Amino acid sequence: DGIRDRSPSRGLGDVYKRQKPILIIKTGNTIESLLARGEDFEGWFVRESGYAKEYFAVNSLHENEKLDAIDSISGIIITGSPSYITDEEQWNFVGADYLREAHARQIPILGVCYGHQLVAWAFDGEVAFHPSGREIGTVPIMLTEAAREDPLFSEIPEHFNAQISHQQSVIRLPLNALRLAANEFEPNQAFRIGDTTWGIQFHPEFSAEVVREYIIARSEAISAEGLDPQLLLNAVKDTPHSVEVLQTFCGLVFGDD
Repeated sequence: DGIRDRSPSRGLGDVYKRQKPILIIKTGNTIESLLARGEDFEGWFVRESGYAKEYFAVNSLHENEKLDAIDSISGIIITGSPSYITDEEQWNFVGADYLREAHARQIPILGVCYGHQLVAWAFDGEVAFHPSGREIGTVPIMLTEAAREDPLFSEIPEHFNAQISHQQSVIRLPLNALRLAANEFEPNQAFRIGDTTWGIQFHPEFSAEVVREYIIARSEAISAEGLDPQLLLNAVKDTPHSVEVLQTFCGLVFGDD
């Protein structure tokens, strides 16, 4: 299933009590059909990480919830969102300031989808609607040569599949960013700034079932855009190597071997 063997009991003893958590910064909620089943981004990140929920804290940035003190956390994951970076909601500026401070302190950061775009925007990259429209479903990803030396990607195959759903993209990376992954649709699928800050456009926390729900929920818009929802559904598959990126990030934060 792509998830490393991490006993949930680790989250029930003294270990996690001594470990500062990874802060999951929510920038929105998932689609209604999944919310109705009690599912959302933070739960998927915890589940796919292989760590117990006690290793994580959650703040809802998009609801103007105050973010945890930076010295109380060991890492940051920023979620996806139905919002658009280009709307420049006030909470984006709050989040960007927080990310810049965390980066300066070398606290590991992983931005995912909207989070990927927020990281790029926070460091003077440019985000806009993709000129070719929407990218959704299971897609191939190709690593750059630089990824062979990257802590998150060095053990991942050069070509792998990932789940994705986005309309906006990082159309210009921050000046000091290192491109790590691309595909034919999206040249900036992953990047790193410095040694501890990453952005990934794809969703390592999405299962095949989740991305199918997204395709179904967006099927009317997808059809109007000239794509075939049924073909996209037929192409969905599991993406264990994408999950490994998330697991490796969490292991890096928590100091696992």
